[in-house]
Amino acid sequence: MAADPKKELSLLDSTCIIVGIIIGAGIYQMTPDIAKGASGGWGLLLLWLVGGLISLCGALGYAELAAAYPFQGGDYVYLSRAYGRWAGFLFGWLQVVIVKPGDIAVMAFAFAAYARVICDPLAGLAISYDWIPLKSYAGLVVPAGQLLYAGGAVAVLTALNILGVREGKWTQNLLTLVKALGLLFIVGAALLSPAPSEVTAPDFTPLPPSLALIFVLFAFGGWNEIAYVAAEVKNPRRNMVRALVLGLLSVTVLYLLVNGAFLYSLGYRGIAASQAVAADSIAAAFPRRGGQIISALICLSALGAVSGLIFTGARVSYALGTGHRVFSVLGRWNARTGTPLRALLLQGILAIGLIVVLGSFVNTILYTAAAVYTFYLATSISVILLRRKEPRIDRPYRVTAYPLPTLVFSTVCAWLIYSSVSYAIAYKPVGLCISLGVFLLGIVLYRISSAR
Repeated sequence: MAADPKKELSLLDSTCIIVGIIIGAGIYQMTPDIAKGASGGWGLLLLWLVGGLISLCGALGYAELAAAYPFQGGDYVYLSRAYGRWAGFLFGWLQVVIVKPGDIAVMAFAFAAYARVICDPLAGLAISYDWIPLKSYAGLVVPAGQLLYAGGAVAVLTALNILGVREGKWTQNLLTLVKALGLLFIVGAALLSPAPSEVTAPDFTPLPPSLALIFVLFAFGGWNEIAYVAAEVKNPRRNMVRALVLGLLSVTVLYLLVNGAFLYSLGYRGIAASQAVAADSIAAAFPRRGGQIISALICLSALGAVSGLIFTGARVSYALGTGHRVFSVLGRWNARTGTPLRALLLQGILAIGLIVVLGSFVNTILYTAAAVYTFYLATSISVILLRRKEPRIDRPYRVTAYPLPTLVFSTVCAWLIYSSVSYAIAYKPVGLCISLGVFLLGIVLYRISSAR
């Protein structure tokens, strides 16, 4: 039975979605590599602050668009109006097939890696990918427990989101609260540790500052997801910009606090040389249980990101289905559950498929990176285009200090596209070729859809 989306998301719900998606496993996994690209402790904090400010520049553009066009689908709507139906179609197609399932799989892999530390029911069992005749899979062996946990997380959280918006949003709110408290717990525990000795800290290999900034922006990624559920946000013309700004400021403050705690407990060189920075930072306070505590916190953090991505991602598939007949099966809102049920099911199946086929965290990131930043760039430029193309549209919020934030974010996106494509060509060309093939297939499907 078909229905329309209902406005059930408050300002708190919207902010929790943003915070919950941003704070995944990146803060735990990437901090040492980010430190390797900084010149010292203050440089490390400056990198995180710059990452937050760049993300805020992009968020201000999305806030203007979401307030002016408070419809389901986010970028799909903005790109269709700015460039034409073809742009919205290709965005929706790549989101459905590549980006959303890939993002979900990345966070599911992060959850699985740390869940196995706590309990691995399939310890000793592994799956070899030598049967795939591709260089990037040569020698790849994945623990069976990792695939089980990752696929199981996607299946369970997809089922919770299918049950209804209320169940999905409260699951997200709870997981966001737990992960924020977890970060504050790390800060408190790290402050109990004795001051480190920089003289005895191990050596490390420095990284370029540009690469460190890429890692920072990845750790801030996901703030734009709230635009996909604009039609379900109460008073979107005011709450969209509030949620984006509150969410990003909250995450930036948390990230700075956590990195300040890491510096206090480990020192700059200790962070850069660490293999498990969060566990090392609380080792003095909890020498026996520190590893398990951190693993549990990272599991909850990754689950919160998976839940948020599932909640928002299916709305893009729904918007694609409502606008293009070839995908009309996805454009139906289930009246009984109050969710885009078919879009959620397809998204879950594709995410689990990527988990099984790609097998690793890195392969999945490279599968999605170029497409993600391409649409970031296109949407940012659409802020300028739509002001000229549709000047009479009411814009309750306009980008502060326009056009500087939009130009800054667009420039960074162009640089990230170049960096990710260059790395993929040099080291992991298979994922890039698959993405290009899916893009070309999308062009064919659009022509078929237009002809009909």
